[in-house]
Amino acid sequence: MSKILQRTLFASTSLACLLLAAGPVAAQVAEPAEASPDVPAPEEQAAQGGEIVVTGSRIARPDLQISSPVTVVGQEEIQLRQAPTAEALLRDLPSVRPSIGPAVNNGGDGSATINLRGIGENRSLVLLDGRRIVPFGLDNLTDLNTIPVALVERVDVPTGGASSVYGADAVAGVVNFITRRNFSGVDLSSSYRISERGDSALFRADLVIGSDLADGRGNAVLALGYTKSDPLLTTDRNIGEFPILSANGQFSGSLASVPTIFTSPNAAALGVANTGFGAAFDPSTGRLRAGQQGDTFNSNIGTYFQTPLERYNVYAAAHYEVTPGIEVYSSGMFTRNDVRIQLASSATFTNTYQLSLNNPYLPAAARNQLCAAFDTNPAVTGIQPISAANCAAAGAAVGGPGTPGYIEIPVIAQRRFTEYGPRGNAVESTMFQVQAGLRGDITENIRFDISGQHGETTQNQTRENWGSFSRVQQALRAYRNGAGTPVCTDASNGCVPLNLFGPEGSITPEMIAFFDLDALIRRTTKLTVVTGSVSGDLFSLQSPFAETPLGFALGAEYRKVSARSNPDAPSQIQGEVLGTGARTPPDFGTISVKEVFGELLVPLVEKSFIYNASIEAGIRYSDYSTTGGSTTWKAGGSISPVRDIKFRGMYQRAVRSPNIQELFQSPVQGLGNLAVDPCAGANPSASRVLCEGTGAPPGTYGSISTPSSSQINVTTAGNPNLDVEKARTYTLGAVFMPGFLPNLAVTLDYFNIVVKDAITQPAQGDILNGCYSSTLNPSQTLNDFCALIGRNPLNGSLNGAGDTPGVILGYSNLGQIETAGVDLGITYRLKLSEMFDGDPGELRFGFNGTWLDYYHFQANELSINRDCTGFYSTNCTNPRAEWKWNGRVTYSTKAVDVSLLWNHVSSVKLEPFTTAAIQPLDTPQPGGPNPTTVFEPFRKIKAYDYFDLTFRARPAENLDITITIENLLDKAPPLVGANVGGTSYNSGNTFPTIYDPIGRAFTVGAHLTF
Repeated sequence: MSKILQRTLFASTSLACLLLAAGPVAAQVAEPAEASPDVPAPEEQAAQGGEIVVTGSRIARPDLQISSPVTVVGQEEIQLRQAPTAEALLRDLPSVRPSIGPAVNNGGDGSATINLRGIGENRSLVLLDGRRIVPFGLDNLTDLNTIPVALVERVDVPTGGASSVYGADAVAGVVNFITRRNFSGVDLSSSYRISERGDSALFRADLVIGSDLADGRGNAVLALGYTKSDPLLTTDRNIGEFPILSANGQFSGSLASVPTIFTSPNAAALGVANTGFGAAFDPSTGRLRAGQQGDTFNSNIGTYFQTPLERYNVYAAAHYEVTPGIEVYSSGMFTRNDVRIQLASSATFTNTYQLSLNNPYLPAAARNQLCAAFDTNPAVTGIQPISAANCAAAGAAVGGPGTPGYIEIPVIAQRRFTEYGPRGNAVESTMFQVQAGLRGDITENIRFDISGQHGETTQNQTRENWGSFSRVQQALRAYRNGAGTPVCTDASNGCVPLNLFGPEGSITPEMIAFFDLDALIRRTTKLTVVTGSVSGDLFSLQSPFAETPLGFALGAEYRKVSARSNPDAPSQIQGEVLGTGARTPPDFGTISVKEVFGELLVPLVEKSFIYNASIEAGIRYSDYSTTGGSTTWKAGGSISPVRDIKFRGMYQRAVRSPNIQELFQSPVQGLGNLAVDPCAGANPSASRVLCEGTGAPPGTYGSISTPSSSQINVTTAGNPNLDVEKARTYTLGAVFMPGFLPNLAVTLDYFNIVVKDAITQPAQGDILNGCYSSTLNPSQTLNDFCALIGRNPLNGSLNGAGDTPGVILGYSNLGQIETAGVDLGITYRLKLSEMFDGDPGELRFGFNGTWLDYYHFQANELSINRDCTGFYSTNCTNPRAEWKWNGRVTYSTKAVDVSLLWNHVSSVKLEPFTTAAIQPLDTPQPGGPNPTTVFEPFRKIKAYDYFDLTFRARPAENLDITITIENLLDKAPPLVGANVGGTSYNSGNTFPTIYDPIGRAFTVGAHLTF
C-alpha cells in the first residue's frame, strides 16, 4: 500500500475517531462503558493468551466470554491521572455518582465512598483482589482512602447486580481493585499538586518493593504510602465567600450571630417589627431592634472546600508454592487517616436558656423589653406576668433563685462565639486487615481456594471547640455581688459569668475556658470472612461444537460484621454538645451470614458455524442472622456470529440485607437544608391549623423565624423489622471489534435496575409538601405526613435542641428505585509507524459515556414517585445529569506522551414543583419546591466541560516525569445558593463533588523504577 494511501486512511480514520468522541456532544451523552482507553479490557487480555478470573465471576475464562459489561481503569490511566486517592481515580467515571468526599465539609467524616449508578453507596460493593474490605461505621460502607493506589494494577467495575457472585451489597455492581502480582524490583513515585492561586496543595509519595522467592516459586511485595493535603477554605473562592439564599440570591447568614439575635420571645412580643430575622441586640443602645438580613452571620467562615488530610498506609502480600500446584498466600494492610473537618464557630444556637433578669451584662432597656414580652394575659406557661415594678425588682436582685425579686425567663438568644475559633471535627481513623489462604490444583483442570480474613477499623472523632450547653446555662445564671463583681449563682466548677450582650470580643478567654468542651465519639467495626471454593472444568463435558469444556465454580462463605459506636458522656446528653442538636446514643449490632454458591459456564459454539456462543448461570443462597434466608441468581450469555461482533446479555436477581445502622440505630438528630419553611415569616404559605397542629405554640403563627443557617432538624432511627431489598437487573449489549480496524473496540450496553422493597427514608420535601401543600393535602387536615413533623415547642421553628425533632425520616421497606440507561465505550490505538516512515509513535483514543434514561425514586406508597433525571434539589440531592462522559486522546512516543482528558456533564435543572396528585409508580412526577421560591438564575446549571492536559517525559529508561494541568480552562463551579441540595452535597453555594471548586491546578510527578 502506498504511503499516500496510508496517510489518506490515517486522516480519515482519525477524523472518524474524533467524530465518535465528539458525536455524542450534539446528542449530549454520559457515563462510562467498557474499558479505559489505554489498556485492554479483561476479555482482550484473555484473548492475548492465558486464563484470567474476571470480576463478576469465579470461573477462569480463556477468551471473550464476558456476558456483563465491565469498565476497566488500567495502569496507564492511573499514571496519567496522577490520582492521589482511589476516590479521585474513579470520581469521573460516568457510571459513578459522586458521594461525600474531600470537597464536602459539613456532614463528612473524612471518608470517601462510591455510588454506582447513583442508587446509593450501600448498594455498591468494594473489593480488593476479589475480597471484601472491612467497612467503617454502622452503615457498612468502605472507605476508598484505605486502598493502596500505588499497588493497584487496574480497577474492574462491573455495573450490574453481582450478589450471586459476591453476596449482598452488590446490587448496583462491584468495584474491584486488582493489585500487582509477581512484582519484582523497586517502584518509587511522588507527586505534588498546587492550584494556580497557590493553595490546595497535595503531596503524595509511594514506595513499592517486590522480589521473587526461591527461583520464582513465590513472590513478596511491600508497599508504603504517604499523602498529605492542605486545607482550602470555602471563603478563599469567590463562590464561597458567604452563603447565598437560594430563594433570592441575597446574603443568607445564620441567626446565630454577633451581636446576639433573639428568636424567642418573638419580634412582636418584644415590640419590634417582624422581619423574619428575629430581634437583634444593639450594643450601642442596649436595646433589641428588628433584625435585618445584614445582622446574620457568615457561616461559611472557617469551612473547607478541601479538607486537610494526612494518610499513612502499608500493604504487604506474599505467595509461595509449597509443592507443585499448591500455593500458600497471605496479605495484610494498615491505614491511618487523620482528617480535620471544620465548621463556623460554635454558638448558643436555637437552644432554650433560662436567663436571669439580674444578669450583670443585661442592659436595663433590653431587660424592660424582655419583661414586656412576658407581661401578657394569659401568661406564658410557667411564667407569671412580669409588671414593670417586678421587672425593676428582678433587675436589682442580688443573688440567685430564692432571692427576693429574682426572676428568670426562657429565651432563645443566638450568639456566635467567634472568640472561640472555628468548630472542628478531628477524625483519626485506623484500619487493618489480614488474610491467609491456600490454593492449588486438585486435578489438572480443577482448582481450589480456601481463605480466611479479619479486619478492624477504629474511628475516633473529637469535636473541638463546640462548647457545653450546661456550662453556658450555668454561666447565664449570674448577678453582681455587693462589690459589683459579676458572679454565678452556682459557682461550682469555677463558673465564669457569660456576656451575651456585647460586641465581638466581649466574650473573654476566661468565659470560653469555662464552657469549653471537646467531645469524643469512638466507632469500631470488625469483619471476619471464611471462604472456600472449587472451580474448573466440569468432568471434561463440552458441547460438540466447542473446544472448551463446561466451567463451574462451587463454594461456601461465612461472614460476620459487628459495629459499635461509643460516644463519651457529654455526647450522650440531650443537646449538651452545642451545635449537634441532640444526643449521640451508643449503638451496637452484629450481623452474620452463611452462604453457598455456584456458577456454570457453558461454551456452546467455538469457531464452528458461528464464531462463538456461550451461556452462564449462577446462584447463591444466604442465611442471615437478622433477615433469614434469601436466594440470588443470574443467567446470561453471549453470541458472536462472526469474530468482529459479539452480542451479550445478563439477567440478575440481587439482594441487599439491611445494615447495622438501618436495623439498630437509636433515634438521632441531624441537619437538613431548607430555604423556606411554609410556616415561617409574616405571611406563611401554610395554614395556622397545620402549623399549630405540627407543634407551633399558639401566638407564634406569623412570627416564626426562617430556618437558622437555612438548616432544620431531621430525626432518623433504625428499624429492626426491616427485610432484604430485592433487585432485578439486566443488561443487553454488543461488542464490536472489526477486523479491518484491528485496534478498535466499541461497546454498547443497555442497563436496567429495579429495586423493590428498597430500604429508604422519605424525602424531606415529600413530608413538608404532603402536609402543608393545599394541592397534596386539599382538606388541610393533619394527615400522616404531618405526624412526621415536630416543631420547636417554644417558637414554632424547625430548629432547636433535642425537644425539636424537626422532620422525622424513618427507615422502611416501602421504597422502590428504578433506573435505566445506555453505556458507550470506544477505544482505538493507531500506530503511526504503519502510516509514516521511522517511529513517529502512536495515537490512542478512548471514550466512556452514559445516557441516563430515567431514575425513579419513591420512598413509600404515600410519597411522590419522582424522576430525578436531569434535576437537582434537596430531594434529589446532587445533580443527576442525563448525559455524562469522558474521553481521552493521547499521542505517545518512546520519549514523550501528550494526553488530553475531557469530562462532560450535561445541563441540569431545579426539580420542578408538581401540582398534580400523587401518581402511581408508572407515572413518576416531579416534587421539588415551587420554582418561584428559588431565585431564577439558580434554577438551571448549564452543561459543564472540564479538560485536563498531561505531559509525560522519559529522560531515562526507568524514569518518568509527568506534569498535569487540571481544569485547563479554569472553569468556575455553578452558583446555586446554599439551600438547594442536601447539607452533605451542597457546600459553598455549589455542588463541589461534581463541579470543581479549586480551579486550574498543576501536578508534577516522578516515577522511578529499578
